[in-house]
Amino acid sequence: MSISLLLEMAASSDQDRTAVVSDELRFTTGELSALADGGAGVIAASGARSVAYVGTGGAMLPLLLFAAARAGVPLTPLNYRLSGDRLRELIDRLPDPLLISDDEYRNAAGASVRRALGSGEFVTAARASEPLSLSPDPEDIAVVLFTSGTTSRPKAVELTHNNLVSYITGTVEFAGAQPEDVALICVPPYHIAGVGAALSNLYAGRKMVYLRSFTPEEWIRLVNTEAVTTATVVPTMLDRIVGALSATPTPLPTLRNLAYGGSKVALPLVRKALDLLPEVGFVNAYGLTETSSTIAVLTPDDHRAARASTDEDVRKRLGSVGQAVPGIEVQIRSEQGAVLPAGQPGELYVRGPQVSGKYTGIGSVLDAEGWFPTKDLAVLDAEGYLFVHGRSDDTIIRGGENIAPAELEDVFVEHPDVHEVAVVGVEDAEWGQIIVAVVVPTAGTTPDPEALRTHIRNNLRGSRTPDRVVFRDHLPTTPTGKVLRRELVAELTLEPADQ
Repeated sequence: MSISLLLEMAASSDQDRTAVVSDELRFTTGELSALADGGAGVIAASGARSVAYVGTGGAMLPLLLFAAARAGVPLTPLNYRLSGDRLRELIDRLPDPLLISDDEYRNAAGASVRRALGSGEFVTAARASEPLSLSPDPEDIAVVLFTSGTTSRPKAVELTHNNLVSYITGTVEFAGAQPEDVALICVPPYHIAGVGAALSNLYAGRKMVYLRSFTPEEWIRLVNTEAVTTATVVPTMLDRIVGALSATPTPLPTLRNLAYGGSKVALPLVRKALDLLPEVGFVNAYGLTETSSTIAVLTPDDHRAARASTDEDVRKRLGSVGQAVPGIEVQIRSEQGAVLPAGQPGELYVRGPQVSGKYTGIGSVLDAEGWFPTKDLAVLDAEGYLFVHGRSDDTIIRGGENIAPAELEDVFVEHPDVHEVAVVGVEDAEWGQIIVAVVVPTAGTTPDPEALRTHIRNNLRGSRTPDRVVFRDHLPTTPTGKVLRRELVAELTLEPADQ
């Protein structure tokens, strides 16, 4: 089954249902399907073997997903925030691409591409083109996404039709949404969450409203004007939404569910959001590009139970990413590859039909039994709740002792003077690496570095005490909230130690 059949099913079920709202554009499922057929004709006529998209998404993302699928070529949404040189480098790694870009990004990467169209030109051409609707092999590549490259050169992840359809059909009930259900989408189109949102909401029968340029004020306005019932945000967005609602309390009467994910969310922020919006069901969704989106979910009931419980083991689950979704198996393994029991930390491995684990130019990294090494450090509790403690690449080795930054960060953010923090290892002649905490203070506070070090020492072993605490106005992050630790390490390496 190909992803194009997801749209065919939705259109056959109710072709007059509004599927997409993006600024002034509104498409029914029938209109989206017809336009995708025309778009497939445009792509086929170009002779391209892949489609690249540079833009902020909106209606263009679902349109291009299905048009490319029906043309039998993969789609690669690219990070429009990258420089022209970086974009050209990624485009050059794609086979015979047709580049489609929003007007404001046409000059960023289009000069060196033989086949290029503006988004508006593509839509116009699709309306006039001879329709085409191929049926790709389920094992053909549907989407190629570049990893963020926070720790290395971006890798091109290949997701097949089968990977993506397995995720959708395994986690979403077809046409299961209520007629009044509306999803607000503001995650970037080049992120797996953006791809997953487009496919899953269409399959569920939920109207999609796109917010292409996020501000908390506009997000709040759209929730109310479009009667949004469910929304997905990244942690930085959640932080800003909570800040805006705290400053100017605004009822959100239609909002039933709010999902967050993309990177770790500090527990104080989660607790504040739950208390601020008690009628909203919060969902923590964890996944990777290589797993076709979500592989574990902390449900609204899980959130409420953990927030209200007096049992410390249950309360801790508010900091977990929940339990594995249907069709996904998880293991925690030691450095030697042994499967570890509940309560013992190690590297997270996952397996299931939605898991790709394949990269262009590298091939599959699945082991002989189909398990994918996520490179995330994690632990499972006795009830199967998964706690993710960050990337194995981020581990600090100080004096021969392995230290996970998340262990310190979870304690730091409980201090009232700490709004955000990233803990990194910086090279040191004596210790190999030293521990440096980069702190964004809570507004209106001026924390004492020694007081913060004492806070850590009182809650963790003395070897976890940071060697240095430095302060910043903000942390460098990706658009999905992942801290760019390499940038911090490079910056701190050049600073005098007494800064």
